Formats: sequence, structure tokens, C-alpha cells
Amino acid sequence: KQTLLPLLPEETSSFIFPCNPAMQRPELKYMVMELLRCIPLLLFLLFVCGLDHFIFSILSIIQHHSFIEYSYQTSHHLSVNVMGASLMAELLRTTIGALNTSVDTEVETSNLACLPQPTGMTKQQYLDTFLPLGALALLCLAQVYPFRLRRAIAAFYFPKREKTRVLFLYNRLLRQRKNFLYLQRGRVARQAQQPPGLGTLLLRWCRRRWPWMRRCLRGRCALCRTPETPRHQPCPNPGCEALYCGSCW
Repeated sequence: KQTLLPLLPEETSSFIFPCNPAMQRPELKYMVMELLRCIPLLLFLLFVCGLDHFIFSILSIIQHHSFIEYSYQTSHHLSVNVMGASLMAELLRTTIGALNTSVDTEVETSNLACLPQPTGMTKQQYLDTFLPLGALALLCLAQVYPFRLRRAIAAFYFPKREKTRVLFLYNRLLRQRKNFLYLQRGRVARQAQQPPGLGTLLLRWCRRRWPWMRRCLRGRCALCRTPETPRHQPCPNPGCEALYCGSCW
């Protein structure tokens, strides 16, 4: 509860607030991990579709440039003439005359039946192929909201465990805050011992030279780096230009 333990700006980013519709930092890590697991499937689909298009292009080239048409024409004429009017001539005309033939042959054929007949995938088929992957990516983005219900469901069925969990979280936060303040004091002390940079000096000079530019050239909190507001407190030590927000002060 905010009245029990107001969170510092640095502590807020480490917790998940169920009523906040925005995606929060702890949830982003798991969401990115789930999206990274979809990359191998995406690469596999791209490889399969690329291989399909490559094979289709090869077969289309074979189909258009390997067509051969054959045209065969032949003519065969056989005529045996037996002269004479004798019995032997009549017999030969009767027997050998049957061999007289006249044949004209014209054949046209091609290798069309042997050529491949490839059919490429349509845009709709490509869309249907990648649509499940897109749905999976959307589920990875939307899964953070159902996951927020896990704590509420567990608290409903195990209220004593929920109370123990809240007390543990409260005590851990107190320990972290104690260490956090100790580390931040050391960081601010080290920062104060270092000479200010050129940009900091220019900013201070502009603020002293033109007070009306304080709204444009706002400072930041020395701890949480939040932009300056009227509630920020300056350091009372002479010569120190450090600012602190209300919670950090």
C-alpha cells in the first residue's frame, strides 16, 4: 500500500503493478525471451519459403527453355510394272502387283509430357504460412496480462501463504532500501569529488545568467535523475549545485 511504504522511483521499476495497462520492466525481460524463442521458427519458415521459391524458379526455367518439338515427314512409293501379255506376265502382275504401295507419313511430337509443370505459392498461401507465427508473437506480447492473475489466484486459495509472502517482501524491501541509500550516498560523494564537466558548467552559467531559462534548462535529481520540478530541494552546502527530488531528499 502506498500509505504503508511509498516506493522510490528506482524501486518502482522492479515491481509489477497489476492495474497498470502498460508493460513494465520485469515483464519485458520474459517477453523478450519468449520472442527470441520464435526467431528459430521464423528463420526456418524463411528458409523453407526461400527454398520453395528457388526450386520453383529452377523448374520454371527448365519448363520454358527445354521444350523441344519434333516434326518427321517421310514418303514411300513402290511400283512394279510387268510388261507383256503372256501367261507368265499375267501371273507376275497378279502376284508382284500386290507389292505396289504408296505411303506418306507425317509425325509431329514434343517432350511436353516430360517437362515439369511447377505451380508457385500464392500470396494467400504465404500469408497462411506466417499467420500462426504472427499469432504466436502476439500471444507472447499478451501473455504478461494473464500472468498477473497468478498471484491473485494463489492469494485466494492460500491466504496464509500470501500473508507470509507480503511480510517477506516488505522486509526484503527494507533491507534493499537500507543498502540502496548507503550505495547512493557513496555514489553522490564520489560524484561531488569529481570536477564538473564542460556541459554542467555551461548549464550552470546559463541558469545564473538568464534565470528565465530555468524552465528550459532544468536540472535533474542527483539520485533518481528525474527532471527538476518546484518540489526539488537544492543542497544547502555552499558551492554545491546538487538537486534532490522529494523522495530522495
